[in-house]
Amino acid sequence: MKKIFFAITMLVITNAQAQQITAANRANWFKEARFGMFIHWGLYSILGGTYKNHTMPDKNFKNGNSWYSEWIQQRLEVPKAEYRALVKQFNPVNFDADSWIREAKNAGMKYFVITSKHHDGFALWDSKVSTYDLGSTSYKKDILGDLAKACKKYGLKYGFYYSHCEDWDHPGGATPSWTPQKTDSQFEQYWNEKCLPQVKELIERYSPDMFWFDTWGDEQEKIFISDKRRDQLIALIRNLSPKTLINGRISWLNPGNDIDFLEMMDNDYPSELLQRPWQTPATMVHSWGWHAKDYNWKTAKEMVGYLVNNVSKGGNYLLNIGPKGDGSIPAMATRRLREMGGWMLTNAEAIYGAMPVALKAPDNIRLTQGTINGKKFIYASILKPLEEKKLVLPLPLQQVVSCRMLDTGMPVPFEKNNAGTSFTLTDKIALTEDGVPVLKIELNN
Repeated sequence: MKKIFFAITMLVITNAQAQQITAANRANWFKEARFGMFIHWGLYSILGGTYKNHTMPDKNFKNGNSWYSEWIQQRLEVPKAEYRALVKQFNPVNFDADSWIREAKNAGMKYFVITSKHHDGFALWDSKVSTYDLGSTSYKKDILGDLAKACKKYGLKYGFYYSHCEDWDHPGGATPSWTPQKTDSQFEQYWNEKCLPQVKELIERYSPDMFWFDTWGDEQEKIFISDKRRDQLIALIRNLSPKTLINGRISWLNPGNDIDFLEMMDNDYPSELLQRPWQTPATMVHSWGWHAKDYNWKTAKEMVGYLVNNVSKGGNYLLNIGPKGDGSIPAMATRRLREMGGWMLTNAEAIYGAMPVALKAPDNIRLTQGTINGKKFIYASILKPLEEKKLVLPLPLQQVVSCRMLDTGMPVPFEKNNAGTSFTLTDKIALTEDGVPVLKIELNN
């Protein structure tokens, strides 16, 4: 009887919590989190950007001039039968959900999103809707389930990328503009046979905190993602899982008013403050999926700069990694995560829950603000070396109580300036020799 009573009690609590979730508060955790991990992983990861001695980008193919290895099937014209045969090769023996999420946690990330189905149509779980899925491989563990468990263990929210428009495997799924196009009735068949049922399946099986849909304003979206279909998909999610966030790229051309946050284009960083919650999906290299010959690694300092820039404009930063086909994280990606985690360890105060500041900052300075124990602070992050050892902010001197470096606590001298308050920096700080330095400025209430 005690077990039954406990189960009923938990059900009542769960239902009560679900009822408390509204459009007004659903995205609160997202607005506070600021930093997340994106994962692009699938059959394309086995190829690593190369097919039959052709490596992306390859201009020998009409549409091959792209670094995006997750597009290799279409860009390098891999025959469908050959690409499908990769299912038999997919056996990620080095996949470890716990280590993936632990690295994300240690990097300071607060949420996690993975490609449950990318454009190629392969489902990264054992789907009852399609046999083109993880269940058809020799790998029998529940990848998405293991990741969801690890996220709960380490306190991260989690979600799924789902390609709702393009599906290169289903007879009715949209395909790139340079390929023979489907009719609306063909797409409707895909929509009802695969897209909607798989989204439902993901919700019922894994209870995600977020769905990441993908459109970018091309002809396919104009033809297939009508307002009616957009709203049908949104309604399905809202009815099954009130907590689950939906991004604006469910329909780039017209996301409507019932989404939870705007999604920027790839590696796109707005120059102005946006009023709605938003995020930038970004890469560490050029490609999203694993590309063994993409050596264009961004520095940790550069990526921290993007994070700070976004937070200063009210947005989030969703940073991508492309694991290898065997399930391991590339060593350089781990290095970058740990470098960024080191910065976050001492500077997270300027990020989590921080808000934009209504002040015009000098070039290469990004401002955020927060309140701790009733005290108000402004955080000034220096993204690039300054010409002078003076940082001038448009703050009246009488408003400034104190200033210290956020990471070390070292006092920073300040004085009145015609334009506000001038802060005197050391050479090392002014030249940003140790990454992105942050000044913590206490203000009068």
